[in-house]
Amino acid sequence: MALGLATLAGLSIPLGGYLALWRFNILPGWAQTEFRHGVMAFGAGALLAAVALVLIPEGSDRLEPLPALAWFLAGGAGFAWLDRLIAGSGGRMAQFLAMMMDYLPEALALGAVITGDLSAAVLVAALICLQNLPEGFNAMREMKGAAEDGQATSLWLFAAMVPLGPLAAWIGLTLPPSMDAGVGAVMLLASGGILYLMFQDIAPQVPLENTLLPPLGAVFGFALGLAGHLMI
Repeated sequence: MALGLATLAGLSIPLGGYLALWRFNILPGWAQTEFRHGVMAFGAGALLAAVALVLIPEGSDRLEPLPALAWFLAGGAGFAWLDRLIAGSGGRMAQFLAMMMDYLPEALALGAVITGDLSAAVLVAALICLQNLPEGFNAMREMKGAAEDGQATSLWLFAAMVPLGPLAAWIGLTLPPSMDAGVGAVMLLASGGILYLMFQDIAPQVPLENTLLPPLGAVFGFALGLAGHLMI
């Protein structure tokens, strides 16, 4: 059940990437721009919800306060270095990295909770699936921009990420209780990295003048995560 749920949740990654490659010819140019920025903000809100409502609570429950804070800061510092390295090589992968740092630790949490509460695991899987769709869309848009600058990108990369979710769920399902601290460290590392990438690379791309959709998109994205959290 854990492997199946994680697989279904992961399939929305290549689906979101495919939608980003589809041309919205029925919309005028201004509407296409507003729509893309709205989806980007929605994905940012969903990422923030994952950090605030899933990764940090689940991670901090498994660690003492000082180690939890240290792992969170290490995640931010580590991904600041990684982001600088990628930017120095001309790459554009902030959205993709944030998506994977969201998907894999949440799949890990799914495997960890499924034995105690199946309904909670189903809701976590649904939340991951809905988050991955706009995140896959945003990541493909960013990587498509890199491709236009001469760097190749393909949908197969997004499809190849899907099996990593079931693998993470299996690890969360089979790890003994003595490894809870390690699981918590992974979640807090991811939280720090996601938060860095959101404010360094994702949020600055969102604003548009004279429109309310992008900031409201962030609110709606966070509301999606909050709804799942409250239902659990």
